[in-house]
Amino acid sequence: MNQKILETTLIDLPLGSIKYYEKVGSTNELAVELSEKGAPDLSLIVANEQTSGRGRAGRRWFTPPDCALAFSLLLKPYKTTIPDHLTKVTGLGALAVREGLNEAYNLQAEIKWPNDVLLDGKKICGVLAEAHWMGDQLQALILGIGINVASESVPPPEELIFPATCIADVVGKDVDRLEIIESVLTNLIRWRNKIAQPTFMTAWNKHLAYRGEIVQLLSGEAPTIEGRVVGLDESGRLILRMEDEEEKTFQSGEIHLRPLVDR
Repeated sequence: MNQKILETTLIDLPLGSIKYYEKVGSTNELAVELSEKGAPDLSLIVANEQTSGRGRAGRRWFTPPDCALAFSLLLKPYKTTIPDHLTKVTGLGALAVREGLNEAYNLQAEIKWPNDVLLDGKKICGVLAEAHWMGDQLQALILGIGINVASESVPPPEELIFPATCIADVVGKDVDRLEIIESVLTNLIRWRNKIAQPTFMTAWNKHLAYRGEIVQLLSGEAPTIEGRVVGLDESGRLILRMEDEEEKTFQSGEIHLRPLVDR
C-alpha cells in the first residue's frame, strides 16, 4: 500500500483528501491536526503502522506494519446531521466495518456494544470516535478504525483483555487490505447519510452481539451490573432487562461489556 495505490483504489469515493503514512503515532491525532488546518469533510488518514494507536479509555491499539488497517476519517458537522446524533457515531463506524466485511468476504460479523466488531465471538476491529472542539464549537468528529487483517496484527494472549482474531485467520487465506478499506468506507459514507433515519438503528440492532444473552457491565470500581441484552434504543444506548424484569438503559462512557459465559 502507498499513497498512489490508495488514491487509485478510492477514486470513486467522495473523500475530501487522502493522506497515507508509513508510520505515525496516531491517525486520530493527525486528523485533529488536519482539522485545525482546515481539512475538508471526509478527509482520510491511513497509516501502515501506528506506534501510539489507542482505543477506549486510552488503551493501546496494536498496529504493527503491513498486517492491519489503521485509519481515521474526519467528519465535519456542517455537512451532516451528525451533531444531533453524537451517541451513534461509534456505531456508524462499527456498522460500516460489519457491512464492509460482509460485502467483501461474506463474513457475518457482529457489533459488540459500543465499539467493537466481532468474528466468531472474537474481536477483529475497534472504533474510537472523538469530538474536536474549539471553545464551545464542534469543529469535527474524528472516527478512528483499527482492523486486524493478518495474524501478525493480533496481540499476544497476555496483552488481551478480550479474545481477538483477524480476518485472514477466519477466511483461511490472505486478504487484500485495499479491498477491505474501500468496502468499509463505501458503507461508512452510505450509512452516515442515513444516521438520522430509523433504518440506521434497525441495522445496528440487527447485528448487535449477545442479544437475548446475559452480560456484565464493568465500570472501574463500581459494582458489576448484570442483565439480559434487549437491544439498543433510538440513541444507541444499551437496554438490559434486569433480574426483576425491569429494563434499564446505559450510556457507553467508560462501561465495558463482557458476556457472562463464553459462547
